[in-house]
Amino acid sequence: MAMGEAKPSVLIPMPSCDRDRDLLVAPAAAAAAATHASPSTRAGAGSDDGDDDDESKPSSASAAAAAAQTGREAFHKVVHSWASKKFMTGCVILFPITVTFYVTWWFFCFVDGFFSPIYAHLGINIFGLGFVTSIAFIFVVGVFMSSWVGTSILGLGEWFIKRMPFVRHIYNASKQISAAISPDQNKHAFKEMVIIRHPRIGEYAFGFITSEVLLQDYSSEEHMCCVYVPTNHLYIGDIFLVSSNDVIRPNISVREGIEIVVSGGMSMPQVLSILESEPNQLSRIRTT
Repeated sequence: MAMGEAKPSVLIPMPSCDRDRDLLVAPAAAAAAATHASPSTRAGAGSDDGDDDDESKPSSASAAAAAAQTGREAFHKVVHSWASKKFMTGCVILFPITVTFYVTWWFFCFVDGFFSPIYAHLGINIFGLGFVTSIAFIFVVGVFMSSWVGTSILGLGEWFIKRMPFVRHIYNASKQISAAISPDQNKHAFKEMVIIRHPRIGEYAFGFITSEVLLQDYSSEEHMCCVYVPTNHLYIGDIFLVSSNDVIRPNISVREGIEIVVSGGMSMPQVLSILESEPNQLSRIRTT
């Protein structure tokens, strides 16, 4: 080989600058990406916590609203119950007072209407004068009809009324009712207020003795009482023939018995006593 010949150059592979730059840039880029990603990640985590808080807040608010609604409903129920009870108490107190005043005023106007037109025609306008005149007229009629002349006139009038086809039934029914409360207590009135065993053993009913009957047989006879038991106030009822031994006679007058029937039993006395003449009658009826 000649001294002047050039030696071939040997190329030794060396890492390029680009590779080194890539190696250096890659960790920096990763760090930068991590740096840029951390706020978003934190924001995402924060948003998740915020969502949980947002979800918990409506649940607690709804529970509080439900509790408040329940409290308001309970308060309204208490107020409604109290108001209803007081209103019904007022109705219970005012109802009998109102009915009493209304019936009294109606009766006053009804009785006053008999003679008030006469006084109005005469030019006399005095409040209550017709009522006073009507009461005085009723009193005079009672005094006159108690005499022999009044009884004769009344008998003649009844003779004409009893020959009218439809009017006689109305007159007879109304006369029987009025005779039941008549102070004379004649033969047409209720004689006694009694208690009979009706309709089955262990149950009793109030009744009125209207007449007495002697039930005869071929070999014996039995004294029976005709007992009227009202089923609809006083003017409708049933009639029973009851042995006089099975009739309980309490210490209640006919007038008190009528009040008990008309009031539906509300005027019933707390204690009923049997007359001393028959102390063992109730026990005898129970054993039969």
